[in-house]
Amino acid sequence: MTTRTKPISGELLKLKDEIHQYAIDYGLDFYPVVFEVCDYDTINILAAQGGFPSRYPHWRFGMEYDQLSKNYAYGLQKIYEMVINTDPCYAYLLKANEFIDQKLVMAHVYGHADFFKNNLWFKSTNRAMMDVMANHGTKVRRYMEKYGQDRVETFIDSVLSLENLLDINVLFETPDVQRSRESKAQEFAKQFFHDDDDDGRSSHLKSFMRSKLFTPESNKPKMPLDEDVIERKRPSHVSPRDIMMYLIENAPLQDWQADILGILREEAYYFLPQRMTKIMNEGWASYWHSTILTKKALKSSEIIEFADKHSGVMAMSRQNINPYKIGIEMMRDIEYRWDTGRFGKEYNECTDMHERENWNRPTHQGREKIFEVRKTHNDVTFIDEFFTREFCQRMQLFTYKYNPRTSRFEIDSRDFQAIKAKLLMSLTNFGQPVIEVESGNFANRGELHLIHKHQGVDLDMGYASSTLRNIQKIWGRPVNLSTIQEEKEVTFVHDGKEFRPLKS
Repeated sequence: MTTRTKPISGELLKLKDEIHQYAIDYGLDFYPVVFEVCDYDTINILAAQGGFPSRYPHWRFGMEYDQLSKNYAYGLQKIYEMVINTDPCYAYLLKANEFIDQKLVMAHVYGHADFFKNNLWFKSTNRAMMDVMANHGTKVRRYMEKYGQDRVETFIDSVLSLENLLDINVLFETPDVQRSRESKAQEFAKQFFHDDDDDGRSSHLKSFMRSKLFTPESNKPKMPLDEDVIERKRPSHVSPRDIMMYLIENAPLQDWQADILGILREEAYYFLPQRMTKIMNEGWASYWHSTILTKKALKSSEIIEFADKHSGVMAMSRQNINPYKIGIEMMRDIEYRWDTGRFGKEYNECTDMHERENWNRPTHQGREKIFEVRKTHNDVTFIDEFFTREFCQRMQLFTYKYNPRTSRFEIDSRDFQAIKAKLLMSLTNFGQPVIEVESGNFANRGELHLIHKHQGVDLDMGYASSTLRNIQKIWGRPVNLSTIQEEKEVTFVHDGKEFRPLKS
């Protein structure tokens, strides 16, 4: 892949130095940024692989590449740039871009680079992920050579369906916390299998149970058959929402399977902060490309062309929220409010609409405030705190629903609270259901029991069936899922053959 990308040179290198200095002057703080140029085919390959030139082999990357290539060929989509959250940051520029595009993209990239370095949700990110991803690819290829490509790829298929079953609190696990968790797991095993403890079990029974619980090669837990053992098998240090880790520690996995599950879990958590901050991240980068170009980098002859490019990026769809548009407008709104004193107790308690409309108490704290916001928030807290009624009305936002009588999507509500609630619902856990492990010994049968934390939206049972089938392949025994339907708790089970309600 590296032979298909080239370092920037000539005019692009001069432009990079110019934009870099503007970014520094505005107070942006980032790891070194390495720009490279490539053609549209290469950038599609990179995009399909999450921006990394070397990943583990899997059919989904080829499928995503094919989709991107078709969209480009038909003029439906074009990738202008890509930036990777590493140290240094790698940014790829499309060689066919016009010069004004490259200028916009470079300023946009420095905004992303600043966000990656300073937002607290990225604090635990492994900044050497470029090398880590390459090492993961090498390990998976070796497993494919040893155990067969189809067998390994089928296992990866099952694990990938669990990528959304994550716990955001894991992002704040420091190396000390991770070492403590591993130490507790080792201590648990040592205490349980200590030959001197007198618990009434014969040495033969202990030996049998040890062989059932742990593989001799790696101490990876296997499926327990003893009720007392199972009930002790979710140590307090394992989050019930971190289902991938629970399976690593408790499912009857072979060494290579546990390793692959660990690899995919590590990569899922690497991408998690980007999913949690999509609106903020794109809004921050868009704010800075707009600011740097309009106030510093644009020539008078480029203004109209820039406006055309920028408006295309900011265009709002009637079906979906544009994170670029919502993000930049909210950043600007926050800056304006804190520049004019439109915050705090006095402003919030003002009931005179004319006074609120014309409120202007110059405090000039706007720029400082948005730097503070970009450091501490994710999309959910960002929307929850700064998405105001005035902003909603000014942006002319509304909710819509499908009308079967007219066969069209129509405006459902312009109510601010309804709009904000729907937006927050779509962002909470990325609109995915919250699933937790309840027990590894459901009904004393060694079956896995999962709980759906119902938050007002019913499960899509088609997706639930497919996901449970994949978990069952990993767990080795039936998997149960409890949820709420029509205000009653119901439990479904997948035994590897069929998905059905569990009879009470």
